[in-house]
Amino acid sequence: MESLFLAELERIVGPDALVRDAGELLTYESDALVRLRERPAAAVLPDTVDQVQRVVRLCHRSKVPFVARGSGTGLSGGALPHPDGVLIVMTRLNRVLDIDLPNQRITVEPGVTNLEVTRRVASAGYYYAPDPSSQVICSIGGNVAENSGGAHCLKYGFTVHHVLGVEAVLPDGELVHLGGQALDSPGLDLLGVLVGSEGTLAVVTKVTLRLVRRPEAVQTLLAAFDSTDAAGNAVSEIISAGIIPAAIEMMDRTTIRAAEAAVHPGFPDAEAVLIVELDGPQSEVAALFAQVEAVCVRNDGWGLQVARDEAQRGRIWMGRKAAFAAMGRIAPNYYVQDGVIPRSKLPEVLRRIRQLEIESGLTIGNVFHAGDGNLHPLVCYDDAVDGQADLAEQVATQILTYCLDVGGSLTGEHGIGADKACHMPKMFTAEDLETMQFVRASFDPGQLCNPGKLFPTPRLCGEVPGPYRAHPTEIAGLADRV
Repeated sequence: MESLFLAELERIVGPDALVRDAGELLTYESDALVRLRERPAAAVLPDTVDQVQRVVRLCHRSKVPFVARGSGTGLSGGALPHPDGVLIVMTRLNRVLDIDLPNQRITVEPGVTNLEVTRRVASAGYYYAPDPSSQVICSIGGNVAENSGGAHCLKYGFTVHHVLGVEAVLPDGELVHLGGQALDSPGLDLLGVLVGSEGTLAVVTKVTLRLVRRPEAVQTLLAAFDSTDAAGNAVSEIISAGIIPAAIEMMDRTTIRAAEAAVHPGFPDAEAVLIVELDGPQSEVAALFAQVEAVCVRNDGWGLQVARDEAQRGRIWMGRKAAFAAMGRIAPNYYVQDGVIPRSKLPEVLRRIRQLEIESGLTIGNVFHAGDGNLHPLVCYDDAVDGQADLAEQVATQILTYCLDVGGSLTGEHGIGADKACHMPKMFTAEDLETMQFVRASFDPGQLCNPGKLFPTPRLCGEVPGPYRAHPTEIAGLADRV
């Protein structure tokens, strides 16, 4: 990277906010998917929107790639740096800008953590519904980029359902505002395009979020099962009965034992457990909860624990949310997959995962959002053992392929990033991918904003790019090539 460019970066953010030392840059060479590593040429830590704009304008003018990064908890390589580019670290933009309780909204900078939003409004009886397992540290900006979900997305939806408006810096440095202060804004829904675009369209600098009132009643049940088949059948029966819990989570024996050893939540030693949570009006919760208990018993559930108070509820959820980190007790490394399947296929897919575990000799733990079929198998391996990392990746790919084979999707909430870009043609047609690329090029014709993510490239997939083919909208005279 040229010295004049670095000098200009330093003038914009100050010497203390520019990282150029090779050793210090190691901090930023990956997100939580540590298998993919790339050291950026430089990193900046802006603390104002103006600085973000100026950095992006400089990159645009100099044709230097740039990648925005939040807390680095992503699991798809979505914030993997470009080796010749600038990493824009957004953690210093961490201010709560406005709290508007009468209108149930809050405006924050992208570096504010997910849980901090709830902490700021909890005393007034409100909370922020999307709750990824990493909510203690993951940032709102990262949540917007990945359209994050969490345990309670079954009832309350993903990040996109709770974002009212954003302020963002386009790849040429222009500051734009999308959405507004209401649930639905008039005009073209570019907000829906931006949320979940994995940082490939713009750098988000401000977010207005929808808050939710605390429900009148919350009831949490933990039920043990002697097989994942039985637990999966219970999930299907609950949903088919027309019951939509706030959350239905499943853990298998491997993840149960890991969580129990790590945080001691008091889980039974079973082949699987379900955590089912209902919320809403007291009378409704009581009636539905009785039905859920009956379903669990009909499917040979045992050891039923009903949270007596908030403390016991907290322990149950602590066990679930600690499961990913607790798997470090099982193996020094693991590969987290993120696929979605129809709920009716849960028993079948879990049997297939078990078969792959036996065939590969690698331990696979399963902890996931059973209510919407969003699987998170953790393929354990030891990177110090030659060939195990590659084997783990192969097994994870087989799981993902099987998810697609049964009518599922590539990802539920972890994104595509650099990790799954080469798998996109397995799910989407060439025309689909062309349309997506067309949208991306409309925002970023120079392909400088988080390049190498989402879409297959020759580097990632061994493909040979062909000649340019006009999009149908161009042929019809409705759009021009940028």
